[in-house]
Amino acid sequence: QRQLVESGGGLVQPGGSLRLSCAASGFSLDNYAIGWFRQAPGKEREGISCISSSGMTTKYGDSVKGRFTISRDNAKNTGDLQMNDLKPEDSGVYYCLADLRPFGSGSVCLSGGTADYIYWGQGTQVTVSA
Repeated sequence: QRQLVESGGGLVQPGGSLRLSCAASGFSLDNYAIGWFRQAPGKEREGISCISSSGMTTKYGDSVKGRFTISRDNAKNTGDLQMNDLKPEDSGVYYCLADLRPFGSGSVCLSGGTADYIYWGQGTQVTVSA
């Protein structure tokens, strides 16, 4: 069974940092782009960042540019999201995605969606509060 499991969420003060990880089981992430999304209560799911299968190309949403860094380790079959200078508006459930669609500029990945070739994790809660 193909699964993605996120970890690393928690409660952090404004200005703090967290590192999220996404681990795949039952399949290899080698040919998949990895994406991170978040959803705050009452809001739509928002694309945060995506990284191509090779790791050579990344794309970030405007709200996190300069603060978040996406990475991947194909040998470990994982993807990470380093989040710095966190703000209360960064709070929400964070989801990882594995996407087999052609990456291009990353816009397709960042749009999310559902399909046979797209896998989603169950999410991890991030709360930024004093």
